[in-house]
Amino acid sequence: MPYYRTVGEVPRKRHVQFRRPDGGLYAEELMGEEGFSSDSSLLYHRHLPTAIVKAEAVTDGTGERLSPNLPLSPRHFRTQSLPVGGDLVTGRQPLAGNADVRMSYAAADQPSELYRDSKGDECVYIASGRARFESTYGVIEAGEGDYIVIPTGTIHRWVPLDGTTVKALAIEASGHIRPPRRYLSQYGQFLEHAPYSERDLRAPEEPFVVDGDETPVLVRTRGGLTRLTYAHHPFDVVGWDGYLYPYAFNIADFEPIVKRTHAPPPVHQTFEGPGFVICSFCPRPLDFHPEAVPIPYNHHNVDSDEFMFYVGGDYTARKGSGIDVGSISLHPAGFTHGPQPGAVEAAVDAVSRGVKETSELAVMVDTFRPLDLGGAALACEDPGYAWTWAR
Repeated sequence: MPYYRTVGEVPRKRHVQFRRPDGGLYAEELMGEEGFSSDSSLLYHRHLPTAIVKAEAVTDGTGERLSPNLPLSPRHFRTQSLPVGGDLVTGRQPLAGNADVRMSYAAADQPSELYRDSKGDECVYIASGRARFESTYGVIEAGEGDYIVIPTGTIHRWVPLDGTTVKALAIEASGHIRPPRRYLSQYGQFLEHAPYSERDLRAPEEPFVVDGDETPVLVRTRGGLTRLTYAHHPFDVVGWDGYLYPYAFNIADFEPIVKRTHAPPPVHQTFEGPGFVICSFCPRPLDFHPEAVPIPYNHHNVDSDEFMFYVGGDYTARKGSGIDVGSISLHPAGFTHGPQPGAVEAAVDAVSRGVKETSELAVMVDTFRPLDLGGAALACEDPGYAWTWAR
């Protein structure tokens, strides 16, 4: 994270005696990235965070093998037709992925068990519904439009609120997800040209302490899943400080960057990860050059697969293709993609009639290695999408 936070009780200096009211010592835990050479936080536990009493291997129901995108083709997946139920961890339905990142869809109506992803950071985008994100760092109330960025190794759980079904896109990285480097100063502060700032980020504001003895935690590593049973509930942190913690960012707080003519997708970049970027397409003023074509041009990004989740508004460039809210398109490298037939003319005509802004809302993941396909994606695919440009 780009800035320091402190929550709850912490001693004046690091790595000194910090005693409980009964005189015993709190147990210090350093959560740190990249072998003590990057961001970290210090957490103070009532009990030893190392004390486990059982370890069991778990059959990995979400780790199915993905299949190559063959024959090479643009794809359209209708997540609206995928099953509803389960939780936001084990209920994930794999859509696409590679060695760097995996995207899954969930329509969760149940609380998850405690979970720790030790394979990489996660970014969960809430498309609809409300959920309570509980962790060793505290609580974040999450709702429609929120990205929740979860550092590697964070023990957490998801609880749907108000009887809602939480529809979400889960992005699981093989490393760390961060704000783009070009948005930050050399010291980590957001710069003036960045489309969001520290004020737009929400993090836990107070400890969340749960009493309890033997408590299971589902742990994911590169080798698979294990269920570790801890001697005490891991939500026993009375305070923490540092630069590493989960946080929320709402897509409505992204400030679009506009030009007189159409700007390419890097202006929409929100986060970066190893081998991929995450972008937010938000309502914005249309390009304002008097002869601008206010719609994407045909493009072939030769190094990227483009995975886009349509979450709201009217996406003019895809009109007539069957794309709707809840759809996902995959435009792979090796295929030139662009507006549907007639979309350019319709956009120019709309501007001539006084339309001055877009209403589109979408989350895009661009990967720098080819994406393979999951069973859930193939189960909800629109088989006619690839041929819509030829109509």
